[in-house]
Amino acid sequence: MRLITYSKELVDGQSIYISSNSLPVKVLNLEPAGHAFHAAALRLVGHCVETNSDGDDDEKEVSKEKENVYVQSSDSYSSKGKKKSGGDAKQQDHYALLGLSHLRYLATEDQIRKSYRETALRHHPDKQASLLLAEVNEVAKQAKKDEIENHFKAIQEAYEVLIDPVRRRIYDSTDEFDDEVPSDCAPQDFFKVFGPAFLRNGRWSVTQPIPTLGDDSTPFKEVDSFYDFWYSFKSWREFPHADEFDLEQAESRDHKRWMERQNAKLSEKARKEEYARIRILVDNAYKRDPRIARRKDELKAEKQRKKEAKILAKKAEEEAAARIVEEERRRKEEADKKAAEAASNQKKLREKEKKLLRKERTRLRSLSTPILSGHLLNLTDDDVEGLCSSLDKEQLRILCDSMEGKEGLGRAKLVKEKLELDHKLKDEKEDEKNIQQKHSVAVNGDIPYSSTEKREKPWTKEEIELLRKGIQKYPKGTSRRWEVVSEYIGTKRSVEEILKATKTVLLQKPDTAKAFDSFLEKRKPAPTIASPLSTREEMQGLPNGNVAESHAPIGSDNSPEPSQQSGGKPNSDNGPTAYVTTSNSDEDSWSAVQEKALVQALKTFPKEATQRWERVSAAVPGKTVGQCKKKFALMKDNFRNKKNAV
Repeated sequence: MRLITYSKELVDGQSIYISSNSLPVKVLNLEPAGHAFHAAALRLVGHCVETNSDGDDDEKEVSKEKENVYVQSSDSYSSKGKKKSGGDAKQQDHYALLGLSHLRYLATEDQIRKSYRETALRHHPDKQASLLLAEVNEVAKQAKKDEIENHFKAIQEAYEVLIDPVRRRIYDSTDEFDDEVPSDCAPQDFFKVFGPAFLRNGRWSVTQPIPTLGDDSTPFKEVDSFYDFWYSFKSWREFPHADEFDLEQAESRDHKRWMERQNAKLSEKARKEEYARIRILVDNAYKRDPRIARRKDELKAEKQRKKEAKILAKKAEEEAAARIVEEERRRKEEADKKAAEAASNQKKLREKEKKLLRKERTRLRSLSTPILSGHLLNLTDDDVEGLCSSLDKEQLRILCDSMEGKEGLGRAKLVKEKLELDHKLKDEKEDEKNIQQKHSVAVNGDIPYSSTEKREKPWTKEEIELLRKGIQKYPKGTSRRWEVVSEYIGTKRSVEEILKATKTVLLQKPDTAKAFDSFLEKRKPAPTIASPLSTREEMQGLPNGNVAESHAPIGSDNSPEPSQQSGGKPNSDNGPTAYVTTSNSDEDSWSAVQEKALVQALKTFPKEATQRWERVSAAVPGKTVGQCKKKFALMKDNFRNKKNAV
């Protein structure tokens, strides 16, 4: 086969042969650029460059992927765009390159710029040309040149990272830091152990400056503000993960967003762990802070002191109450004792007075015995006893003393005079009482009421109904409403009585227990039809006098007058009057059934029952209230006569 092309880049210089079944290869005139140009230049000068097999594999994979159609999926994302772990290459110290190792995260932007200018000027490749001349051969010179250039590039990279706030924050977050949390310490070493820990972790605080832990003499207000700050601590620390995705390698917008979500998940997890670590630090410090422990002891002691004071106060109150009760009981006992003594003395005094009174009465009776036996001045035992009951002890003593000096008629005169004087005093008291009653009648214009009577006249059912109708007929807004209602009732009720009745009488519920009584009152008496004929049972149930009376001739003088109570009228056309009207003998005739019903009704409705006789008459068929009362009186007289006869 004929040689198609020859390239000077071929080291071995062998010809290239292409099979007959392949298409001719098109010659491409491409020039290397960037890293490829640098690698080609190194190969031309004979510098051996180690190839990265991983890079070749990645290029092969990329070429293969270009042949296939790209489909967006989470599986394809997970295998692309990850940062290299960088486990083999150590991260450079940007602060050390710029000469800021003593400041590190405390370095300001001006300090970074100033240090970068000095370092860049000192390590610029043009300033390091003298170092190339010191080398012997070209290879060493080239190596030294590369070293100088790489060092200058590292300085530029350090400046770019530290001057950018976002990238510097990420770098500071991954900078060397002691995450150790103190767990225990002696009480005297608390501030030495936890003070540096809080200062060390305070670099991550968003709020600056941070409060200090203080010392044992720090006021409680500052201590509380210190722990409040750390319990609400906000950190700016970033948490770049070794497995997070590089957003610059995203193939599309959706791919980039998916990378951001995955990176956010990793950062959120690390952030939660960081906040948990800070919380453990604050909790450990709060538990072991001698100031907090001292305040807790003081509060506990104060609480115990208040509790004891409360118990003592309660005990004192109970003792005071018990003392008051005891004093009250003792006072009551003394008062009862004094009252008992006074009552006993009063009783003894009364007994003594009674004894003396009985003695004087006995004395009067003994002195009056000759007078009564001689019937002097028509004095009797009742007169003497009246004086004994009406006169008191002193009067009796004076009377008896005056009687002892006289005999016979003189004593009788003294008793007579005393008796007349006593009657006169009684009459005067009675007249005075009558005059007072008359005076009260003249002043008030009304008869004085007794203690059992009421001044206000009770309302009858008719008045209550009229009052209810009047209130409905004359509603609110009527001129002189209550005077009009009083005139409508017509019983001379005053306005005050009507107003009081509207609040009391009208609001009372009807008594259902007296419903039957009101029914009996309103019920019309049933008309009785008297019959001249009597059955055998009725004749047997009648007394002998009634039977004889029922067989009396109609036209005789003993026949009673027709009763107007039954409401019958004589009918001369139809026959005799006796067959039409009801006679008294027919009304007074009682059958055995009626008598039995009357006795049973009297037992059922005792004297205390309301509307007794109306209920009794309703229970006895064919009899009125008057007939039942008359029969009851007759039965009572018969019972008394039988009892007297026995």
